[in-house]
Amino acid sequence: MPEGTRKLGVLAIAGVEPYQEKPGEEYMNEKQLGHFKTILEAWRNQLREEVDRTLTHMQDEAANFPDPVDRAAQEEEFSLELRARDRERKLIKKIEKTLQKIEEDDFGFCDSCGIEIGIRRLEARPTADQCIDCKTLAEIKEKQMAG
Repeated sequence: MPEGTRKLGVLAIAGVEPYQEKPGEEYMNEKQLGHFKTILEAWRNQLREEVDRTLTHMQDEAANFPDPVDRAAQEEEFSLELRARDRERKLIKKIEKTLQKIEEDDFGFCDSCGIEIGIRRLEARPTADQCIDCKTLAEIKEKQMAG
């Protein structure tokens, strides 16, 4: 199932269906960790494929247009693609950092306060490293510093 596909109103990330918790199940057990590892690895692979496609596209499409307008349009298109790939490269690094946290058995807990981030939040944002309360406070502080 491709990324962004909806099933029963729940978004599947990287084609992996959301984890269904069982009553009384221990938080971040092997099954849950395996689930998130699968999501993160599939997501990273999708991003890497996109980077490869961009490289191939730019090599195939690179042309020395004699018309300055055509050349400028192509350069703008390439610039936008490279900016998107740069964001994806940073996301790949964050995914790899999160996979490392899974290996170190440190995944699923807030870096700031240490409480459980929660399955639902991690389903929505598998690279989350803060609980919703700490993230909200950090965003408020960020806005105050910027404003």
